Amino acid sequence: MNPSLKNLCKVIPGTIIEGKWHHNRYTIIKELGFGANGIVYLARYNNKQVALKMSDNGMSITSEVNVLKSFAKVQGSALGPSLLDVDDWERPGKKVSFYAMEFIKGPDFLAFLQQKGPDWTGVMILQLLADLQLLHENGWVFGDLKPENLIVTGPPARIRCIDVGGTTMQGRSIKEFTEFFDRGYWGLGSRKAEPGYDLFAVGMIMVNTAYPKRFTKKSGGIGEIMDKVKHSRELKNYEKVIYNALTGNYQSAMEMRSDLLQVHQPGSASKKSTVQYKAVPQKQAQQHIHPSPSRAKSSSAGRQTRKGYNKKKKKSSTLETFTIILIISLLYFFYIYSQIT
Repeated sequence: MNPSLKNLCKVIPGTIIEGKWHHNRYTIIKELGFGANGIVYLARYNNKQVALKMSDNGMSITSEVNVLKSFAKVQGSALGPSLLDVDDWERPGKKVSFYAMEFIKGPDFLAFLQQKGPDWTGVMILQLLADLQLLHENGWVFGDLKPENLIVTGPPARIRCIDVGGTTMQGRSIKEFTEFFDRGYWGLGSRKAEPGYDLFAVGMIMVNTAYPKRFTKKSGGIGEIMDKVKHSRELKNYEKVIYNALTGNYQSAMEMRSDLLQVHQPGSASKKSTVQYKAVPQKQAQQHIHPSPSRAKSSSAGRQTRKGYNKKKKKSSTLETFTIILIISLLYFFYIYSQIT
């Protein structure tokens, strides 16, 4: 963040921010965080806690406000915080733009999983993908998607997104990103705002759950990331889903969600070892993960066993039918004989 901008927006707890146009008064409680375009504070308004974002970049504030207004029109989605107020604050020497929004309280995504355990990973990702589908259908890409921007409220547990500064209209260039979750950083795609960009980030969020401190890129590419996935017990069941998300094989969040649901279906564990990955469209993602020879041999043996079983079953069925016919014939014979005598 620009040092002069941070100094301009820097205020101490207890400071009262009064809007120039709407005259709403906000009492600053503490700083929540800062980014490239402003500082977010926890504030009090009418005995309620709100989040207040301040910036000297009026265009940036307007852009984020438009995103929050768009979120409000997406029925059934609770991705971003609710927008409460937009105004300017006059202070000596400069005008500071700000907006007030709902304060979403709760642990971030990784902290929540540390409390509840890795079994909650799939449950929360399913929620996130449902919301992303609605967001994408309305022409937006979240962009800077990472665990720090995901808050879990509840009970019941509900995932929510904060910091919409990176949200971009589809077709444009991503405005903000964090390297670990950026497909361009790993050499696995462009920074064009499209659903696949967010889905790559979701895949890396799943990887991040097993590697909370993350890891630094060495050679880049799909092979380096999937090597980490294969060595994680927590990610074993999600290997196929992560691979397809990172290589751009999913066309929508709902498609990725469908695959993830299959992982959580009862009895699906037996299918995971024989699943085949989809073809990789990118040249730089050609390091496929193939079944080992022993696995292929096992699969062939399985087919032979099933063939023998079906043949045996058919023979057994024929014998059973013949036995029933014989018994009926004997009963009929005894019935006729009794009538004659």
